[in-house]
Amino acid sequence: MSFLGNLFAKKEKSVVGIDIGSSSLKVVQLRKNHGKAVLETYGELALGPYGGGEVGQSTNLSVEQITETLKDLLREAKVTTKSCGVSIPFARSLLTLVDLPYREDQKEQKTIIELEARKYIPVPVSEVQLDWFIVPEMSPSEPVQNQQTMGKKVEVLLVAVHNDEITSLQSIISGAGLSASFYEIEIFSTIRAVVEEHIKPVMVLDVGASSTKTYVVERGVVALSHAINAGSQDITRAISVSGNVSLARAEMLKKEEGIDGTGTRGSPEFVFSRIFAEAKRVLMQYETEHKKSITSIILTGGGGVTKELGSYAKNIFSIEVQVANPFAKTEAPAFMHSVLEGIGPEFAVAVGLALRKLEEI
Repeated sequence: MSFLGNLFAKKEKSVVGIDIGSSSLKVVQLRKNHGKAVLETYGELALGPYGGGEVGQSTNLSVEQITETLKDLLREAKVTTKSCGVSIPFARSLLTLVDLPYREDQKEQKTIIELEARKYIPVPVSEVQLDWFIVPEMSPSEPVQNQQTMGKKVEVLLVAVHNDEITSLQSIISGAGLSASFYEIEIFSTIRAVVEEHIKPVMVLDVGASSTKTYVVERGVVALSHAINAGSQDITRAISVSGNVSLARAEMLKKEEGIDGTGTRGSPEFVFSRIFAEAKRVLMQYETEHKKSITSIILTGGGGVTKELGSYAKNIFSIEVQVANPFAKTEAPAFMHSVLEGIGPEFAVAVGLALRKLEEI
């Protein structure tokens, strides 16, 4: 099973990306028309109410509960295809960059990588699905610090997911009557949907429900990843407490009024200040160790829909900050553009999955 490359070549008119998050399920259905990705439908269902909680809250539902929720979402969004790609939560995967001995013979290189991978995986290799990707070498225009090491080492991105996680996802997808040709760690789906810079380092801040994933992307590869123990549900709770409103109402205020909303200013700002402070530390650490400057920051995830977040972030960081708009890579009616731009950060993973799935057509 591959997490980094296409698996099958199957002709379908439409495809759907299935993002199974901790607080919600999201779907995006696309079709290819003259080489372009056309948006057909999209939808989201919060998981909180299905687990006895409220909208925006992180959950830990059973496979059966998630399956029924997904079936509800597919029906409500009027999804018409069974052909899909599915996300794997970043928190349930292992992703690491390692330097390994270089061999010109590809079979020998493959053997070395798979043997060395055992040192970095905390469970028996037989219990995981393992994939790897050799990071392209630096371009000739980039400085080489140690010419003697060139050609003797190769940088490899190792990716591993426990078999139990794959089995659970397969059960959900089959139970919902879908057919998945790949399961992809959400970080790669996000990169495909929102990162346009393919050479210089870019930082992505994915503000999920229970945590924020921070990662640096360079040359299309994850060069560094870090999890911050604060997310969009913390922002919602802060608004709920300061405004003395329900969590459901606070979730709406987050999108409608955001950081500058009357009566909510200060509470979401406090949570974001924690997230951004840690992100700045990671950014500075990367720049110091690699002697390179990160060129921009992209905000995505559920917390990314907080109104005025982009403006607030620009005042915190000294580099370019943009709020992700993955739907910009799709064609949709003009009257929907403002709506899609507003919800875009939440749908980055689903759009990225659907875009990869379209490549199989």
